[in-house]
Amino acid sequence: MLFKEQFEEIQSIARTIFDNPELGYKEVKTRQTVVDFLNRIHPGIQLETFSTTGIKTSLGSGKKLRIAFIAELDAVYAPSHWRADQATGAAHNCGHYTQVAIALALYKYFYTTGAYQAWDYTLTFIFVPAEEYLDLAYRDELLRNKRISYYGGKPEAMKLGVFDDIDIGVCVHAMGGEFPVRTIETNCDLAGFLYKRYTFEGKATHAGFDPFSAKNAYSMSTLFNVALGLARQQMKDSEKVRMNPIVMESDMSTNVIPNRIKVGSDLRTLTVDYMKEAAVKMDDAAKGSALALQGTVSIETQMGYLPFVQDRYLSDFVIEAFHESDEIAAFRNETPISAAGDIGDLSYMIPCIQIGYSGFTGTIHGDDFKDIDPEFIYEVFPRFLAQVFERFNGRIDRSKLYRRSYEDYEKLILSIAQQ
Repeated sequence: MLFKEQFEEIQSIARTIFDNPELGYKEVKTRQTVVDFLNRIHPGIQLETFSTTGIKTSLGSGKKLRIAFIAELDAVYAPSHWRADQATGAAHNCGHYTQVAIALALYKYFYTTGAYQAWDYTLTFIFVPAEEYLDLAYRDELLRNKRISYYGGKPEAMKLGVFDDIDIGVCVHAMGGEFPVRTIETNCDLAGFLYKRYTFEGKATHAGFDPFSAKNAYSMSTLFNVALGLARQQMKDSEKVRMNPIVMESDMSTNVIPNRIKVGSDLRTLTVDYMKEAAVKMDDAAKGSALALQGTVSIETQMGYLPFVQDRYLSDFVIEAFHESDEIAAFRNETPISAAGDIGDLSYMIPCIQIGYSGFTGTIHGDDFKDIDPEFIYEVFPRFLAQVFERFNGRIDRSKLYRRSYEDYEKLILSIAQQ
């Protein structure tokens, strides 16, 4: 009943965050909204801060098992979105504002009822900045000033030890598009990605007087694009491979043959091993394109996020709760996609799940994205999640969990970035 009583309060918080979108590592107003709510609900609450705007707090202590509910604070850069911040271009068209509201709904419910006190695990709420991989110039500055070490908020938190005392990660995420009935989703694996930068260099000459002795860097990049298009035939469909080359920098003018073009592209795959294999193919395509037109190419590789393989053992608790619920009509399962998230990095260290939920219209990251079923998002779905957490109590088999260290993670990232 409490979820119904607190619905308007939680929806109001979601609206406040939606109307004040902020990019990663800049979520100052969003952070304050969360802190103000938690202090009002639980005076004297212990809050740990990290990574510029991150927040961590726990219900219960002294338990051997520790489960985290993770919400993401940041918005997307989408200046043409109908509710974008006109000064920064930030917009909440990925649904993170609803994650934060859902987390606060759960916190208030568990704290007010005291239900967590009977559990055999500690429940920790972690509000993480900078999930979206963007605003890279600003993050480059943070890196140079040693304020962060990673573009993504979860890898940064991992390095800082935020997840060292966590055994299981539970996330939720909006599902794009409209659904005819209220729907949840489990086991939606995500791709991981690399970011590649190819700098093609040739020789500039007058485009009218002497194009014959030139070496056209733009033509090399065009050939590279064609090569990638043809190479898709050699890429496995099962890996959900995606490449999106764009011209990042050039010195082009109409009367000079261009001698330098920088092309950037992500590379998405569902597995690390295939990411490495596909990266070699991309690099060969770039080298061959430069060689064919007597130019050169230099290659930079920047690691994005690891693929996310949802933990099927933990998902079974969600599926069980769905079958016992009479409030959610439909269920999707085993639907991998090429989108990525830094939950993939965290899932390398500890088992994680991410439960999808409907209630929106428009396209994720699109100009028309918004929620259209607030009752489901802020009342029904949090109530369902509470049932999932109840099912965790006393039933988690620790032998089915795993843990890798941050050092293990760092070694893997370095091995991929060398591709």
